[in-house]
Amino acid sequence: MQFTTSLLRGTLIRRYKRFLADVTLSDGQTVTAHCPNTGAMSGCAEPGFTVWLSRSDNPKRKLAYTWELAQDFDDNFIGINTHTANKLVAEVLNNKVFEEFNRVSDVKREVTPPGAASRFDFAFLRDGRREYMEVKSVTLAQGARGLFPDAVTARGARHCHELGILADAGVPATLAFCVQHTGIKSVEIAQHIDPDYAAAVNLARQKGVNIVAFGCTINQQKLSINQLLPVID
Repeated sequence: MQFTTSLLRGTLIRRYKRFLADVTLSDGQTVTAHCPNTGAMSGCAEPGFTVWLSRSDNPKRKLAYTWELAQDFDDNFIGINTHTANKLVAEVLNNKVFEEFNRVSDVKREVTPPGAASRFDFAFLRDGRREYMEVKSVTLAQGARGLFPDAVTARGARHCHELGILADAGVPATLAFCVQHTGIKSVEIAQHIDPDYAAAVNLARQKGVNIVAFGCTINQQKLSINQLLPVID
């Protein structure tokens, strides 16, 4: 995913009210940027981090700047925009980046399976069978380990339960973790943060849900998924 405009470099002052971040740009100007991330953003929003903002000239926008990327003190790039995860996975499915997904076709976004209560991020055909996939963005790092979730997520647990129902009925289902952090080399479920979510993932796995993790290359020009990462039980 290529950024359509050049990003502006700055230094994070603070993130607050979930959707706002104050940033000092390289020219010394202080601006308030929209933060497109509703999560806890643990380890992603430390004051003093280098950040990268996009700027819109749309006069109808309340805030001209959007926070796109952060760089931690070890120079790891972190994708801040959670909506980017689905765009990256769509590129993987449509461009057949990995052998595991090279027989995928008819990719659709935001699909509710017949009889289901939840809408999933993707549906697609593989070898003539309809499959469903839910995508989660991972940015919480402990060393080289990526942890999900970074806060309690009843919605995430519900998605796991419903993926498990699909798999139990013989419908292929996948839970995909999109790792928007260049320092992360594996993914684990953060049981100490949300034991109910961890239990839901384990049950989904037992019912046959496929669990994968995608790693990204990230810089101020673009983000792209470039590898599969191990998911540690």
